[in-house]
Amino acid sequence: MDAQLQTLIDLQALDTKIAALEAEQARLPRQIEAIQAAVAQARADVQTLKGKLDTAKKDARSKEKDLEVCEVKRKKSEARLYEVKTNKEYSAVLVEIRDAEASLKTGESQGREEEAQIRRRLAAVEAELQGLKGERESLSRDLPKDLLADYEKLLRPRGGLAVARVLPVDGGSICGGCRMTLTPQCLQEVKQQSALLNCESCGRFLYWLP
Repeated sequence: MDAQLQTLIDLQALDTKIAALEAEQARLPRQIEAIQAAVAQARADVQTLKGKLDTAKKDARSKEKDLEVCEVKRKKSEARLYEVKTNKEYSAVLVEIRDAEASLKTGESQGREEEAQIRRRLAAVEAELQGLKGERESLSRDLPKDLLADYEKLLRPRGGLAVARVLPVDGGSICGGCRMTLTPQCLQEVKQQSALLNCESCGRFLYWLP
């Protein structure tokens, strides 16, 4: 195989790994933000319930004052009814608060653990990226500048794939990038791999693996 073609294949493999790691590097902080947002929402839910309880207490005090100005008989009957209703409301809200606080405690614990795991993964991704980029820089120096420029000019517009393997199909072969059928002459030249060849449809560098 042509030495420059082999270098291009190796470079493409590195760039594919780098692209995948960079995508993960961008995604992991968003996962951390989502965890933090979920915990913050759980805290807000607890505060909302506590506010609901405070409102119920204030409402109870207000109605108690209103009952004081009623007739004695009516006051006693309404007071008993309201006391029953209020106790039920308090109990229901207190149960909600306990459940929400328990859920918050669990969520905070799980959130810390998940965030720590994600941060460890992020550090590993960054370290691996640094190593791959150093390897890429070293490998790039083995290519002529004009050839490297042609490769990089193809890389982004072609979805990160500038070097494509020729794939056999019934009745012929296709470019592994654009899936267009290769002419018999092009296929024969690619199989010889004595020089660099580009797909006539997408321009990607082509290579053949038996």
